[in-house]
Amino acid sequence: MKSAAVKREKMPLTWKYENDYSGLTVCGVDEAGRGPLAGRVYAAAVILSRESEKEDFFKELDDSKKLTEKKRFELAKEIKKNAVSWSVAYSETEEIERLNILEASLLAMRRAVDGLSVKPDAALIDGNICRGFDIKACAVIGGDGLSPSIAAASILAKTERDIYCIDVLDKLYPEYGFAKHKGYGTKAHYEAINKYGLCPEHRKSFLKKYYER
Repeated sequence: MKSAAVKREKMPLTWKYENDYSGLTVCGVDEAGRGPLAGRVYAAAVILSRESEKEDFFKELDDSKKLTEKKRFELAKEIKKNAVSWSVAYSETEEIERLNILEASLLAMRRAVDGLSVKPDAALIDGNICRGFDIKACAVIGGDGLSPSIAAASILAKTERDIYCIDVLDKLYPEYGFAKHKGYGTKAHYEAINKYGLCPEHRKSFLKKYYER
């Protein structure tokens, strides 16, 4: 008897983690761009109202990596339109090299929280580290697939970084193909590095082992 593949249904997001801070204004926070070989790391912070659960976009919120590019951009518009407050920030390549990618990511996250027009009382941070925030903060592993606030932040961080790669990096350095690979270590990206060397936006610390090989 042949085994059949079973399609796994998307689990609905819940307010479980937001409810841990009942009565407080809570934002979700996530980053995009820790893995690429070049460019900024982005972060977003989003405050959603419970009323947003009634909107059509809400049921489609998910970890940005599980969504198509088209769907991410569609949802980003709805998130910006419906959120109580949202903010996007980043750390530059120079900061990534100087601080390391973890610290630069946390810095971008703190900047995103600070940029909110409505000041939150607490922040839900995707991942397992949440140090340095000047408000209550809770790290939620896999939070972009659990919390609607973090999922919304995940989508904004990803789409804003993609826009940066397409509209800024690709126009400054068209020979590398940033619009296609968004700075990740694809075969085409490494071939471009071999041919043209590094551009000012490459994270040299990410490429040490490659050059050693």
